[in-house]
Amino acid sequence: MHKILIVEDDAVIAKAIKNHIGTWGWEGECVTDFEQVMSLFISFNPQLVLLDISLPFYNGYHWCSEIRKVSKVPIIFISSAADNMNIVMAINMGGDDFIAKPFDLSVLTAKVQAMLRRTYDFAGQTDLLEHRGAILNTSDASLTYNDIKVELSKNDYKILKMLLENKGKVVGREAIMARLWETDSYIDENTLTVNMTRLRKKLETAGLAGFIVTKKGIGYMVM
Repeated sequence: MHKILIVEDDAVIAKAIKNHIGTWGWEGECVTDFEQVMSLFISFNPQLVLLDISLPFYNGYHWCSEIRKVSKVPIIFISSAADNMNIVMAINMGGDDFIAKPFDLSVLTAKVQAMLRRTYDFAGQTDLLEHRGAILNTSDASLTYNDIKVELSKNDYKILKMLLENKGKVVGREAIMARLWETDSYIDENTLTVNMTRLRKKLETAGLAGFIVTKKGIGYMVM
């Protein structure tokens, strides 16, 4: 089931969209706190966003820009501000399509179907893992924190992904080594220590000191 985030401040329109897309087997979620759009985006992890331009606090262009910093999820703007300038602006800011209000729900459905088909029939779904404001995008193996993109090596990415998938749990050294090198051959534990030290330095440089903690004799976890 595809998940669709609805960023629309008109509660009647938002509810109508959510109910309608539900009949097509999609799960809709409506934003209600328009100061915290990104928090819901990350926790809900949608496969498509329907985004109005005129919103409380920050407009749709702002949120489109924020989403594009961490995700390539398709964004369809829905707005009554359908003049050429706003349409061009929406696309230039990272939007994938534009639907002018008022619109027929059947048109919206057709647009959503087409966008989901183009995006996900030929590619895997975007997946975001978040902790303490750091966002790991598994679709392109990138880490973003406070608008800073942290360059990750292949092993950095594998370590972070494993730790973030097990938030709140200690991940054993042996398990991490098995994921990193995928071999039955003996690997010196110092090799893992070196990899972990390099990763921690990168995280500290980006402002994420203490992000990974060591549980002596057991393994590691994110804090």
